[in-house]
Amino acid sequence: MSEITINPDQLKEILESAIVELIRDNRKEVSEFMAEIIEDVAMEQAIAEGETTELVSRKSIFQLLEPKA
Repeated sequence: MSEITINPDQLKEILESAIVELIRDNRKEVSEFMAEIIEDVAMEQAIAEGETTELVSRKSIFQLLEPKA
C-alpha cells in the first residue's frame, strides 16, 4: 500500500471542505444536533447555578406555576 503525505494546510482545507459539505447535505440533522448541544449546555449551567442558590420549597415553585385568575 502506498503512503499519502499531505501538509497541515492541505489537511485543514480538506477537512473544512468535508465539514461544509456535511452541513450542507444534512442541514436538518445538524440543526437538531446543535440545538441539543445548546440545550445541554443551558441545562448544565442551570444545574450549576441551582447548586449555589438558596433552596425553596416545592409548594412555592408550584404556586409560581399556577395560572393567576
